[in-house]
Amino acid sequence: MSTRITSTMIAGTTLTDINAALSGMQRSESELASGKSILQPSDNPYGASRAIELQSTIDGMSSYAAGAQDGISWTQTASSALNNINEVGQRVRELLVEASNGVNNPIDRTAIAEEVDQLAATVKQDANTQYAGQYVFSGTLTATAPYKAGAEDEYQGNAGQITRAIGPGASVAINTNISTLLGNGQASGDGKLLDVLRTISQHLRSGVPAEEAALGSTDLKNLDGNLQSLTTMQAGAGAITAQMQVALNRIEDLQITAAKTLSSTQDADLAKVSIAYSSEQAAYNAALRAGASIVQTSLLDFLH
Repeated sequence: MSTRITSTMIAGTTLTDINAALSGMQRSESELASGKSILQPSDNPYGASRAIELQSTIDGMSSYAAGAQDGISWTQTASSALNNINEVGQRVRELLVEASNGVNNPIDRTAIAEEVDQLAATVKQDANTQYAGQYVFSGTLTATAPYKAGAEDEYQGNAGQITRAIGPGASVAINTNISTLLGNGQASGDGKLLDVLRTISQHLRSGVPAEEAALGSTDLKNLDGNLQSLTTMQAGAGAITAQMQVALNRIEDLQITAAKTLSSTQDADLAKVSIAYSSEQAAYNAALRAGASIVQTSLLDFLH
């Protein structure tokens, strides 16, 4: 028994072929537009799942990178303030050596005392340095200035730690407890830098021989001790900066590796897809022309 091939059957088959060619061309066009070979999970279930995991990893590392960079900026700000305090300390030392040489009269010593007072105020200003609106030397009380302006020298912060996460379960304390250097002023008698500066100023003004003699001995020794502590503190801040930089470099390396893996998992081979698209476009156009010549009237009727 023979089967009669009708014009409707020819039109349907031709239309199916045209739609298949169009679908392939549209698929390649979508890959070219998005740059992705996986347009929906069903295209490659394993690849889609892997891509989601890799993107999540990259997003997490971006957060750690931001934390490390913020930590570096924080510690660099603190280091800059400590450098300023060191310069002030060195200037006080110069004044102290000058005042203890025995040739200064009371007016000269009073003038030196006034400069020491100004330098003590500068030290407190540097201690009140901020980064992104937060006081870097206040511990966890980042909205509170460590030291008030004026004669009161009591530390207003705390010993709490400010940390930045640099990886899963890994964090680094980035703040410096400046109260261990500056202390709580002369009233506390703690022998820290502010106490020493206030004592130097007092001895410069006192006119008492024993106190004037202390300028070149006890006061100078106490100042040098604090400057040594400052050097140690600067080294500690520098070490934290270096640690954060190493962490940031490691995170960036991991980001690059993960990004390459993600690219190989989901990105389309644009050169290959471009060639395929050109071929599919040519095939589609050819199918349209062939269909039009084979079933000119019936195909048009079918489409209508």
